[in-house]
Amino acid sequence: MSKRILMIIDGLPGGGAEKVVLTLAKGLIERGHRVSLFSLRAVCEYPLPAGLDYHVIQDKCKKPWRKLTELHRRAVQLDKHITLAEQSGGPYDLIVSHLHKTDRIVRRCPHLNPERTWYCLHGVFSASYLARRTGFSLWLKKVKTRNIYQQRNIIGVSHYVIKDLKQAFNVKPKREKVIYNPFDFAAIESLSLEPCSLEGQEYVIHVGRFHPTKRHDRLLRAYAKSGLEVPLVLIGQGRPEVTTAIKRLATELNISDKVIFKGFVDNPYPYIRHAKLLVVSSDSEGFGNVLVEALICHTPVVSTRCPGGPVTILTGELSRGLAELNEDSLAAAMKEVYLHPPEMCTPDVNAYSIEAICKQYLDLIKVN
Repeated sequence: MSKRILMIIDGLPGGGAEKVVLTLAKGLIERGHRVSLFSLRAVCEYPLPAGLDYHVIQDKCKKPWRKLTELHRRAVQLDKHITLAEQSGGPYDLIVSHLHKTDRIVRRCPHLNPERTWYCLHGVFSASYLARRTGFSLWLKKVKTRNIYQQRNIIGVSHYVIKDLKQAFNVKPKREKVIYNPFDFAAIESLSLEPCSLEGQEYVIHVGRFHPTKRHDRLLRAYAKSGLEVPLVLIGQGRPEVTTAIKRLATELNISDKVIFKGFVDNPYPYIRHAKLLVVSSDSEGFGNVLVEALICHTPVVSTRCPGGPVTILTGELSRGLAELNEDSLAAAMKEVYLHPPEMCTPDVNAYSIEAICKQYLDLIKVN
């Protein structure tokens, strides 16, 4: 029987969580379900799947005090759209909120049935929101976060993200479920065969937004120490000041002539496929999408042994690519795996396939 599903997100810039949401929506639509996606910003850097009921609920308030009233105001706007949508199309069987800012707004929507609403955690919250806080600011963030998720239904993209929420913020979910991110294996393999401007060249690649958690500084220092002479290709984007700081560090390390800034690329898979090595240098990864994507493209990977998904993904022979959270260990792992790559294998289709993940989301409806 067809189900009606609503996903809510803070926008669709070029990030991993955003790609996951669209992959999941596409999979559910292809299996005959009606999927709506409400975006709280008019930014969309990915193609939308056919059949998606997509709406932008943009806040146009220009008043000087708009920041003080933003969450309540935007919750009223969102609640109104949900009410109208359900009046015209029937109630949603499942509502999934994605990303923390969205959760803060969704939590304030009185129309939403809390039994049918789930909050999907895509990252390690303590690393993202507590790492640089002390004193009152630290206490306040913990209290505010606890108030959002306490006694609510929680989805975690890895076991660690739920464990972290419960321990760092003292949250007791009403229900909790670990559901890995979905991957369309056939689509990724097909996209990886498209033309690549770097085909035939040897290079190392990093794919990820320019954000402090991704630790591009650690990546650049490790690359400089590794002694690898091949270029380092960076696919991703971030705030101008962050990008400038990364470029400045490359200059200070005397590697600027070997670091290629490609910016955001809507199809990174050909670049991943032709790379000799993909590197993740993060302090934390909610799941680690790009690791699975690289394995699907048969590209060796190195990752910090950071909290989140990498340890779950890189098992057996692939665990040689796990490094400690410092530049020396990462540099050694990069050199070792580059010179002696493991025999590549595709990750377990049953664990990460779009079919399996869609079923797990639909199973949430049965327990409502």
